[in-house]
Amino acid sequence: MAHQLVNRRQFLVSTAAASTVTRLFETPVLCAEGRPKLPVAAVVTVYRKWSHSDVLIGKILEGWQQDGGLGPDLKLVSLYVDQVGSGDLSHSMSERFQFRIAKTIDEAITLGTDQVQVAGVISIGEHGDYPHTPDTHQHLYPRRRFFEEIAAALQRGGKSVPVFNDKHLAHSWADASFMYALARERKIPFLAGSSVPLAWRFPPLELDRNQELEEAVTVGYSGLEVYGIHALEAHQAMVERRRGGESGIVSVQALRGEAIYRAATEKRWSLELFEAALGTLPRNPSAGPEWTKQKDAALFLCEHRDGLRSAVAMTDALTPEFAFAAKIKGQDKPSATWIRLQNEPPFGHFAQLLRAIEETIHTGKPVYPVERTLLTTGVLDRLMHSLTNDYQRYDTPEFAIAYQPTDWPFANHPQTRLKLAGLMDVE
Repeated sequence: MAHQLVNRRQFLVSTAAASTVTRLFETPVLCAEGRPKLPVAAVVTVYRKWSHSDVLIGKILEGWQQDGGLGPDLKLVSLYVDQVGSGDLSHSMSERFQFRIAKTIDEAITLGTDQVQVAGVISIGEHGDYPHTPDTHQHLYPRRRFFEEIAAALQRGGKSVPVFNDKHLAHSWADASFMYALARERKIPFLAGSSVPLAWRFPPLELDRNQELEEAVTVGYSGLEVYGIHALEAHQAMVERRRGGESGIVSVQALRGEAIYRAATEKRWSLELFEAALGTLPRNPSAGPEWTKQKDAALFLCEHRDGLRSAVAMTDALTPEFAFAAKIKGQDKPSATWIRLQNEPPFGHFAQLLRAIEETIHTGKPVYPVERTLLTTGVLDRLMHSLTNDYQRYDTPEFAIAYQPTDWPFANHPQTRLKLAGLMDVE
């Protein structure tokens, strides 16, 4: 076989491209001079390799890349694990990094004293052997129980510190609204949500808060609850940046099969925006109706209080990616972006989430509103009921949740102080 000769320029270009793709997912750090590593407690369902616990807590212990390098200005001092089973890392990591394994959530926060001994609490109710609701098949992770016990420990210790809740607040609107009310009553700075809104966007789209949206569509994939919350959070993080901010949602409905495209002909959602969102993806998947026949295909319809109609298309058969498109008033073409995750270790989008947690704990103020996740939690709960109740449309006056977005940046935001030069052109 003849050897292919590569000249020096070709070699340098290919090497630089590979290096750039690797660097894309790095989390560069500008440390505040003299900023201490604040002590935190973690309350988790399980702690095994590449679980949500590992890709968040592991980055506190082992650095942003989980390779022993620089990490956040946080120090894990205690860990409560609800289920210790096969593949558990908690005890070996405790021996290695000298943090306390707590038998209760109270102990994790007070370290066995009568005072709060941490500057923040990270609650991760994801993964583990927990039941599902019999009708809607929602996973009954103990997020409300975790938060109630965290709040009780903070009250007993006489101090409220920031708490982060991973993903949606709870499986049900009732539990979520209880947690939100409790946080407000106890004056607990509360941050929550998915890592997807903080991931890389290509192109790096951020809507102008003075713009009016006419329609919006987000593309998601995978399980309708477990990844539906990621898609809804990404969707809400985009549409909340419209003129006036978020005013709440008055109705939701889930559709499957032929009803999805029938709803498009009825102008209830936009195929043009669906195609625009898919057009940002690297494999350029087709928008034909075949995807609607697959197991985890569904359309989530939302009608907002200010008249905006938006939709989330869960398209597992089309693409394992997230994307977004919107029709902005006064513009001829849709604005669209691919929301890119790092789908291999160390899952750098969780480093972006950890940056938000870190800043919340250091400042004592959530860097973006928990109302976003309160709203998406309620919407997801109603949608899961719609899926199992003949695709019923639910009026949702209880979701009159008005809030204003913040400018906390996503991973490759053009203005972020933590960007890496040259990464905005990565394809």
